[in-house]
Amino acid sequence: MLRSRLLSSLVFAGLALALLPAATAQNIVAATPPMGWNSWDSFGLTINQSEFEHEADYMHQHLQKYGWQYMIIDEGWFAGYPDKKGVPRKVEGYNISPNGLYLPAPNRFPSGFKAIADYVHSLGLKFGIHIIHGIPREAVAKNLPILGSRFTARQAAKTSDVCAWNSDNYGVKDNAAGQAYYDSMLRMYASWGVDFLKVDCISQPYNAKEIQMIHKAILKTGRPIVLSLSPGPTPLKDALNAENNANMWRISNDMWDVWSKPPDAPSFPQSLTAQFGLLAQWIPFRGPGHWPDADMLPIGTLAPHPGWGKPRVSRLNHEEERTLVTLWSIAKSPLIMGGNLLKMDPYTLSLLTNPQVIAIDQHSYGNHPLTLNENGSIWAAAGEDGLYVALFNFEDKARVMSANWNQSGLVGPRIVADLWSHQSLGSRSDIQVMVPPHGCRLLLVEHKDE
Repeated sequence: MLRSRLLSSLVFAGLALALLPAATAQNIVAATPPMGWNSWDSFGLTINQSEFEHEADYMHQHLQKYGWQYMIIDEGWFAGYPDKKGVPRKVEGYNISPNGLYLPAPNRFPSGFKAIADYVHSLGLKFGIHIIHGIPREAVAKNLPILGSRFTARQAAKTSDVCAWNSDNYGVKDNAAGQAYYDSMLRMYASWGVDFLKVDCISQPYNAKEIQMIHKAILKTGRPIVLSLSPGPTPLKDALNAENNANMWRISNDMWDVWSKPPDAPSFPQSLTAQFGLLAQWIPFRGPGHWPDADMLPIGTLAPHPGWGKPRVSRLNHEEERTLVTLWSIAKSPLIMGGNLLKMDPYTLSLLTNPQVIAIDQHSYGNHPLTLNENGSIWAAAGEDGLYVALFNFEDKARVMSANWNQSGLVGPRIVADLWSHQSLGSRSDIQVMVPPHGCRLLLVEHKDE
């Protein structure tokens, strides 16, 4: 059953990336799931230029060679005093241009984002930022002119649209003034050298008009910029719009270091076990240039100012962290590290630097679950070397889990290897392995006969 279902999955997956000519694949923005680091899980609103550049240095020295490349500054980079969140904006020190565009706070980013992007690019990495969708309220109150147009902020603003959890902005109307505002914003970001734009408070509820406007503004710049939509859950009914206009979109509310929750618990924070079913639902909409996003990796050390909770080492234990990285990889989710790179421990580093696991995320195909229930899940995918099979145990005790490939088209014994322990399990006719509590086994069933 395992392999027959995998082979049928390959039909609808179409081997999408594998069948693309190499030159075409290289020209697609986010041809494979983006890999990088985001400041939110460790720094919340507070990161500054020095801290960010030191994180980029670590990425360059230790992770870049494994495919990690995007360095992203998350929310609040225009606030001079973000630790005073909730007080009047003039106290927080919001930095807004004469044309109604947020600018990096000079006391936190004294060189500006163009210079910071240049530094990141000098390392061979790519630079990203976060925004809340819409136009600053201050720009609307002052009716500031929109750069490069005859319009003003009040003509662009949709004052009835205010993010439920961040009231800094109004939404943007679906009109010429609104498009002119996003065009001016993306021209500025492109001039800075932005490679990745995370737009928040836009995919739940799903704001199709503004997403299309931002996508159009990105195309006008001529710069390859990854568009990431947040938070989720993005509605499945809007999947085609997301696929056509964004490169990645969140499938859930913010996922933090929580293993599981009761079914009736609030959606925030999202738990790790809840992501299995959501990732399965989004399989038909995953492919080169568009990736359902299971959120960042809240692993390692979440400090000094995490976006949720107190500074801490991740609440997920080592087995649960390995489960997280394995699931994200075999489901081909973007891999965006959230833990503080400068506080990296050897175990977390080992999870981020396993070439075979990263290759599954980047280059496997036909990825889908074979089983999923309250006790665990089995996922499979195909690659150049053979079949990848991931067995996940949700239970609080270790247990034997099994799978076979009798109907796969492969006959006879096959060499099986454990990709996390880097050990051969020898020649087998099926899989029967002990899986630790809340843990997983990630196996390669080789194409070649014994």
